[in-house]
Amino acid sequence: MIRILLLLALCLGAAPAFAQASADDAEALKQSALNLNRDLLILEEELLYPPNSQVAVYLSMDVAEYFALDAVKLKIDDTFVAAELYTEKQVDALIRGGIQKLYIGNVKSGSHEISAFFTGIGPQGQPYKRAAAITIDKSTAPVVLELKIVDSTAKLQPVFEIKQWEL
Repeated sequence: MIRILLLLALCLGAAPAFAQASADDAEALKQSALNLNRDLLILEEELLYPPNSQVAVYLSMDVAEYFALDAVKLKIDDTFVAAELYTEKQVDALIRGGIQKLYIGNVKSGSHEISAFFTGIGPQGQPYKRAAAITIDKSTAPVVLELKIVDSTAKLQPVFEIKQWEL
């Protein structure tokens, strides 16, 4: 009987230490899994979109008065490659300085026309549709473009620009 009580006391005393070791092991395993997942996502992006053919397009806004964004469509050469409808929360995040990755993909080397079509509500609450286009010469370096929607107080309307970033 004493042996059983001693064995029971020993087991109960060791249980918290064992539980702590298991929790530490579980936390270490969780962190290792998160690191592996991050590494796999980076590798996947490098394999799917190699730098020599990569094109990335981002959207930013600095608009509050002359344009309320509803949708954006993106066309490369003669193919629509991305379309996005925006909620009020998404537009608010863009106005507060957020940048959205609209498209990432591959194109062959050479000249390509990239067009963006913006739909929303413009000055005086009227439906507003505008487009912006740029021709790029794709080489071996990745191409990063920013679609910018900016208020123009001089023109009293929004301005739509496409800016190519130098890497």
